Amino acid sequence: MLRFEGTDSYVATPELRVAVNAAIALERPLLVKGEPGTGKTMLAHEVARALGRPIITWHIKSTTTAQQGLYEYDAVARLRDSQLGDPRVNDIAHYIRKGKLWEAFEAPERIVLLIDEIDKADIEFPNDLLLELDKMEFYCYELGITVKAQNRPIIIITSNNEKELPDAFLRRCLFHYISFPDPETMLQIVNVHFPYFEQKLIDKAMRIFYGLREVTSLKKKPSTSELLDWLKLLQMDKQFNPNKKFDAIEDFEEYAGILLKNEHDLSLFHKLKSRFRL
Repeated sequence: MLRFEGTDSYVATPELRVAVNAAIALERPLLVKGEPGTGKTMLAHEVARALGRPIITWHIKSTTTAQQGLYEYDAVARLRDSQLGDPRVNDIAHYIRKGKLWEAFEAPERIVLLIDEIDKADIEFPNDLLLELDKMEFYCYELGITVKAQNRPIIIITSNNEKELPDAFLRRCLFHYISFPDPETMLQIVNVHFPYFEQKLIDKAMRIFYGLREVTSLKKKPSTSELLDWLKLLQMDKQFNPNKKFDAIEDFEEYAGILLKNEHDLSLFHKLKSRFRL
């Protein structure tokens, strides 16, 4: 039986592991929400890696339709070919472009399907996939065939909570909210990515990071991925300047633009930096 226990590069909490394994066992889609930068998208890739399964990724945009995930029929190309006398015009299958769901359904083994940022699409998008995600099949009218999953994929759906998803869609999913990591969990995540980094420097950086997140007037709180980018730059700085001590907030200040993404928050940081004691 397939089980996910995390990986050497992804720290999964016990609650997250339970949610993933429940989705695998029940063959239900897992809807994952959480702040941007908390590892929702990375989760699907790490599940695939841990289980040794291929992954198919469907990145959702505001213009994405459910039909694109199934297939698209290129009638314009067929019309053009008919005018040019192309013999391929007699084979309608030549003008069917398979979508990500079709690819996942016809996979010879159980794969991981990531539907990334589903809340970016139109509100009707999730409802348009109810049957396909529930029954794991759809009908192709042009070919007159029913496409049915050979092996039910492990489906992970991410959402940044930009809009509410329909109740009918939610009933068909398992749900997990990735809470923002507490300092202890965050330290585990950091140590996975920077196992040889100076621990004192990590401790100082994390005090600044969590101090910033406690500032209620920030427009955008820094995320886990931004902390890791910041630490990577600090590590590079330390390598090029081995004698640099990083004893004061000013030593961290030049890379503040990695954590803070607008002028309001940067200005606020400069005004409040005296609060941070290293």
